[in-house]
Amino acid sequence: MIRALILALQLLTRFPVPLVGPPPRAEELGLSVMFFPVVGFLIGAVLAGLHTVLGLADPGVLAGLVLTAWVLLTGGLHLDGLADTADAWIGGQGRRERTLEIMKDPRSGPIAIVAVGLVLLNKFTALQVLLAGDARVILVLAPVLARALMVLLLLTTPYIRPEGLGSPYARHLPRARCGFAVLACAAATLFLLDWQGAVLLGVLAVGFIVLRQRFLSRLGGVTGDALGASCELAESALLLAVVLSSDFQNW
Repeated sequence: MIRALILALQLLTRFPVPLVGPPPRAEELGLSVMFFPVVGFLIGAVLAGLHTVLGLADPGVLAGLVLTAWVLLTGGLHLDGLADTADAWIGGQGRRERTLEIMKDPRSGPIAIVAVGLVLLNKFTALQVLLAGDARVILVLAPVLARALMVLLLLTTPYIRPEGLGSPYARHLPRARCGFAVLACAAATLFLLDWQGAVLLGVLAVGFIVLRQRFLSRLGGVTGDALGASCELAESALLLAVVLSSDFQNW
């Protein structure tokens, strides 16, 4: 179990956690998927700690620092997936093979830059509002739920690149444990945020349905880039949902 957690950390973050012992087996890679939300919790804990330490700073400055830390903790991995997916979605012009070909191109076009810029802008503006108060719970939950969405997509959607980085993870997925992990994340959200938690789960459910349908219709399944894009879009949507639901409550 510890090795699986370390593998998840090595894949999704830049935490310096060495893997001791023999090279990982495919089964261990699959098992690491159930720890994706745990990785999200650790990322969120660092962000919440930064919020606590710098709580008296200007919300705009704090939002910039928190967002910078957020990107650095993941090494921009999911932003890269978002960039590749955005480029491919527009450049592919509805054709599956062309879309997959563009996804593999390491270069970023204007659509990729626009997509990444918009996601970071929305995250920053939402954080600026949230960090004016106590945002520690949502700072923890947003990374957790976004990675739970990745697990749910892997559980319910074919992984279409046999040679891809995520192939052994998808092939050896412990389905029952991963399903339990997703349900545990949902229960924790409702427990911690009550009605706002239900709003967040609703947003996540809509996002899951839309993304899964789009990936299936265009690609026939998901890729690592598609999962990364889903994570970034989910984090942004969750932060905005908290801000907007609070605004509606105050009307």
